Amino acid sequence: MRKITASTFVSLDGVMQAPGGPEEDPVGGFEFGGWTFHYWDEVMGAAMDETFSKPFALLLGRRTYDIFAAYWPYQQSGLIADSFNAATKYVATHRPDSLTWQNSQSLGDNVVATLRQLKQEAGPDLLIQGSSELIQTLLANGLIDEITLLIFPLVLGKGKRLFGNDALPAAFQLTKSLASSTGVIMARYERGGEIKTGSFAQEQPSEAEIERRKNWK
Repeated sequence: MRKITASTFVSLDGVMQAPGGPEEDPVGGFEFGGWTFHYWDEVMGAAMDETFSKPFALLLGRRTYDIFAAYWPYQQSGLIADSFNAATKYVATHRPDSLTWQNSQSLGDNVVATLRQLKQEAGPDLLIQGSSELIQTLLANGLIDEITLLIFPLVLGKGKRLFGNDALPAAFQLTKSLASSTGVIMARYERGGEIKTGSFAQEQPSEAEIERRKNWK
């Protein structure tokens, strides 16, 4: 069974829009494109190399696909360029005939159903890059098995966010973490079952607590 994994740059307030440059995705008047640029170091480079050193197929939303297709085929040979160009690209798009990057194919009209089928087939894991809208769809359907977050020490305010209100509740367990010299936390989470709840409340609540609960309702 193939896993769907996401590797995502995110700010402290959950924004993932346009990490690579000002012209990457200015939708909505986003003003901080390229917010990851000054945080890169050797630790981050090694972590990214580890992500891309294993076989994978790319899973992309249409906007991210267009960004990548206009960049990676024109880069000189290297681990990421070679891996991205050679990988199969599965794309959520309404314009399948315009997928010109090599090894690209549409996920069709029912993205969720297609991905459920792909997960059951043999092949490399499906790696999501960028693609905030597609990530929202996958989270709402419980389809992401592993998330690697690169959490940058800044607050961006407005922008496209990783998690929305429609995400399917689920528990994850931390399987690896490290920090860069620039304060970026890299954390890998794997799906860990259902959410378990408990309570720190007193067995016999005070009259003030009872009244508070009445007022809350």
